[in-house]
Amino acid sequence: MSIKVPFLDLAAQQAEVAEEVLLGWKAQLEAAAFVGGPEVAAFEREYAEYIGVQHVVGVSNGTDALELAYRAVGVQPGDEIIMPANTFIATAEAASRIGAVPVFVDVDDDYLLIDPAAIEAAITDRTRVIAPVHLFGQMAPMELIAPIAERHGLVIVEDAAQSQGASGTAGRAGALGRVAATSFYPGKNLGAAGDAGAVMTDDPAIADAVRNLGGHGSSVKYVHDRIGMNARLDAVQATVLRAKLRRLDDWNAARRAAAGRYADLLGDVEGVRLPAVRPGNTDVWHLYVVRVAERDRVLAALSEAGIGVSIHYPTPVHLTEAYAALGIPAGSFPIAEAAAGAILSLPMHPHLTEAQQVRVADVLKNAVK
Repeated sequence: MSIKVPFLDLAAQQAEVAEEVLLGWKAQLEAAAFVGGPEVAAFEREYAEYIGVQHVVGVSNGTDALELAYRAVGVQPGDEIIMPANTFIATAEAASRIGAVPVFVDVDDDYLLIDPAAIEAAITDRTRVIAPVHLFGQMAPMELIAPIAERHGLVIVEDAAQSQGASGTAGRAGALGRVAATSFYPGKNLGAAGDAGAVMTDDPAIADAVRNLGGHGSSVKYVHDRIGMNARLDAVQATVLRAKLRRLDDWNAARRAAAGRYADLLGDVEGVRLPAVRPGNTDVWHLYVVRVAERDRVLAALSEAGIGVSIHYPTPVHLTEAYAALGIPAGSFPIAEAAAGAILSLPMHPHLTEAQQVRVADVLKNAVK
């Protein structure tokens, strides 16, 4: 019988932390502490120390984290936020929800990360924020983006939803902008048992604003300073995140080892373009994304063979129906658009075995012939 290879193995990950999590949940049930409280505060402290920032505010999910970060730095309706076309829609959606305008730019062809030259060209007198995305587990070129922001008086809001533990020459993802947002959706490198997210910053005023906005615009019960939202982190998720955070570096190391095995297995396969790592970056391989010709045919062959594969992302955000009103025609961002037709995400998780990867490589080799 051929080996079936899942895209993710969350069951194996949960099994590692199950005993610890169940004990924590039992304590919460006994204390009836479900929203906020000591467990959330402990996770915020521990994640702040891990990232290397002064403040972490746990929130309900990654999209809310982005919206809260944008709002906390003063983004107003009509303000422009520059972001890559090659990202998950949440980067743009969080801007649109507050009336800001997402301004998409192209990515570089080597790493599929936001192109600093394209950022510079897109700046107008309405630009307020640059939102670099640390995509697939790799840091955007912050050492090149930061001087652009400084020159033009712009705020950097990092989208760090795929990069827990990643670093580059400038430092660790989530600690390099004025503020950063992340997601702890279950499939992330650091994932909850449901939706969760966080905002990270060294600025106490921003942290206070995020906490206020995410608690119905209130810092004192029943005193509401502004219109906020309900975006608090559940204590049950904080328990899961604390247990997984203690294992994150080991799990990221396992992902890097798996990426190395893929490189050995696929490095000489004609027709498979492997992902590259920017010099100075430590990639945490949230996703392992190759590029192939006839991608849809190759994907179908892998799926038929029991290989879990996916596409991140099949349609650049500016070409989705949700953003048709912006009127950005196909061909505007040629690298992101070409990549969308060629990218294929192979199985990648900390519990991926060598035998599973050999199976993936064998099927992929036959599929691209």
